Amino acid sequence: MSAKAKKDCPREFDFALIVGNIHELTQDVEDSLFKAGCDDGTLSIQYGLLYIEFSRLASSLEEAMISAIHDVHSAGINAQVRRVDECNLVTAADIARRMGRSRQMVHQYITGKRGPGGFPAPECHLTEGYPLWPWYAVSHWLVQNNLIRPEESMNAEVVDAINDALDRLWETSDYSQRIKKITQELQPQQ
Repeated sequence: MSAKAKKDCPREFDFALIVGNIHELTQDVEDSLFKAGCDDGTLSIQYGLLYIEFSRLASSLEEAMISAIHDVHSAGINAQVRRVDECNLVTAADIARRMGRSRQMVHQYITGKRGPGGFPAPECHLTEGYPLWPWYAVSHWLVQNNLIRPEESMNAEVVDAINDALDRLWETSDYSQRIKKITQELQPQQ
């Protein structure tokens, strides 16, 4: 089988969507989502938001997620997909779990005692003892050093891009104006 044919073969992708504007799981909501194509999702309400766990057949994770988002939006129930439920910020323990390696080994990669060095810097909580790294940057470094499959990094980028796009889709005009103003203020002074 050629690489292209293998890539185009549908496989099952598991992911969850967090959906706004639906606060109660009624029969109408369930029926509308089912008819819209979400028959491969398990619905629940979590913290006042609709939570849909999908097992979707597609040729890529991106295709699976985008088609699920379209199906939710087309259900005619004013549902707004807010995010793919995948946290981009990870602890060293999260990195170890995702790699299937020990926390000690990950700590050695982070400190440069093992591997080629150049591990990505944490993004926040640097002084609190449990710094957080952006998973897409860490996964890219891990792929470059043959520690995880390239697909893992591509999937991290897809999730991050979809969540960024969803943030932009639902941001208010006031927020957009604030971002524009702050961006101008942050420009280097000439």
